[in-house]
Amino acid sequence: MQDKKLPKLSDAGLAPTHAVTATDQYGEVRHVRVSGESPLTLKVDNQEVVTLMTLGTHPELLALGYLRNQRLIDDISLIKSVHVDWEKESVNVETYTGEGISHWQEKLSKRTVTTGCGQGTVFSCTLDKIYNQKMATAQVKQSLLYSLLTVITQYNEVYKQAGAVHGCALCQNDNILTFVEDVGRHNAADAISGKMWCEDIPGEDKIFYTTGRLTSEMVMKVALMGIPILLSRSGVTHMGLELARDLGVTMIARAKGKSFLVYNGVDNLIYDAQPKKPGS
Repeated sequence: MQDKKLPKLSDAGLAPTHAVTATDQYGEVRHVRVSGESPLTLKVDNQEVVTLMTLGTHPELLALGYLRNQRLIDDISLIKSVHVDWEKESVNVETYTGEGISHWQEKLSKRTVTTGCGQGTVFSCTLDKIYNQKMATAQVKQSLLYSLLTVITQYNEVYKQAGAVHGCALCQNDNILTFVEDVGRHNAADAISGKMWCEDIPGEDKIFYTTGRLTSEMVMKVALMGIPILLSRSGVTHMGLELARDLGVTMIARAKGKSFLVYNGVDNLIYDAQPKKPGS
């Protein structure tokens, strides 16, 4: 059996985590690490296909796998090289023919936006508008967070029955105004945004809770809804944190039981219910 001709790959993997500081439930600063998150625009013969949000550790393999799994290129021997340029936030897949993806317009017209994490698209017009948002300044009591985290355990019905879903909630104080579960947290967030839009619900006095990680796209969605406080039981990505800082979104994550970490907006947290430290 003859060996297949393999493409030449660049070696541009990024470090998977970044060192940041966060403030815990005792009001003490902790040095922690957050996951990386970077946009990577996939091109074939300089023809743009999609922008992926990625950890960035194996960008060349990500590009090849996306093309294979989407059945955009069926034979790897057609690919001459895969080159990643992080300064341009792009990866270009060069084919031997130089003609890009065959029947690309037909394939594009049939493309379905999936619920998978990390493979959504963000349009430039959204990015332009996001920085026009002026977030309201809102404070939240530590005791209220604990109350809300207790109340939220009464939800997640689909997850309790079947798993495989994320949940998002629109909260006012410790009241859950609406709770949505979906196979992707972005879908759940969009459904809540649609309800707010239909019912003219303001966001400035609300808290947005999600079971999923806080990526840049989640921060973007919450900011567009005008909600100043973002709460998650999961972690954050570095780009999500940077965007929260830029937009003034208070970001509280790793929130379970009496523990949490404030990654941004610690001045907006009122420490009124600090738990006892172990051994004290």
